Amino acid sequence: MISKARIKFVHTLEQKKARIREQLFVAEGPKVVGDLMARFLPKMLFHTADWQTPLENTDAVEVNEIVSEEELKKLSFLQHPQQVLAVFPLPHTETANMELPSQQLCLALDGVQDPGNVGTIIRVADWFGITQIYCSHETADVYNPKVVQATMGSLARVDVQYTDLTTLIDNLPESCPVYGTLLDGSDLYQQELSDHGLIVMGNEGKGLTVEVRQRVNHRLLIPNYPKGRDTAESLNVAIATAIVCAEFRRRIE
Repeated sequence: MISKARIKFVHTLEQKKARIREQLFVAEGPKVVGDLMARFLPKMLFHTADWQTPLENTDAVEVNEIVSEEELKKLSFLQHPQQVLAVFPLPHTETANMELPSQQLCLALDGVQDPGNVGTIIRVADWFGITQIYCSHETADVYNPKVVQATMGSLARVDVQYTDLTTLIDNLPESCPVYGTLLDGSDLYQQELSDHGLIVMGNEGKGLTVEVRQRVNHRLLIPNYPKGRDTAESLNVAIATAIVCAEFRRRIE
């Protein structure tokens, strides 16, 4: 039977300060946990008897407990827990490397604050083969349980780093394209797009910060249809990211 102390410990990891202190984060569900196990060895595993672990040897896991569905509910952050909850070591997310990987297309998030949006953007990046995302310090913590869940396992394949975006951009070669979606930008579908560079997506309400906007050298607009028709004021940032990434890949593949 799982102890109250262990349940309490897992629940403290919902808070960023506890995740940083303990250097741990939580993931749930067969898909998310299974994918993350391909990259990280969990410190703790709590699962029902019918869950099949992808690990060949669970002896390396510090805590590996078979729990009842009722016990899993007490551990879980989800309304409907799914067979398994794992506690993983927290990867290093601060970067001193101010250069983009050579000849790759990367994403940057400038103050995206909704955990669901951040998780969905990581999933979008994974789908379109973008393996590097740079986040401003104002962007939601990628290891928030809501973000982890929204990635649906894509964190196993996408590297996320937190850094000062203005410093990052300032240290790029002058020839490196920096794309940003802006209401005063030029039609995405009429612009030349590169197979490398940085695509910056902004805050849900405010868009790109002034400092980052000044450093964008390719201003893009996702046009509404038909022109002149009254529509929604803006697109959700995760949806906008998907549209932009799809057009880049359609054009350069």
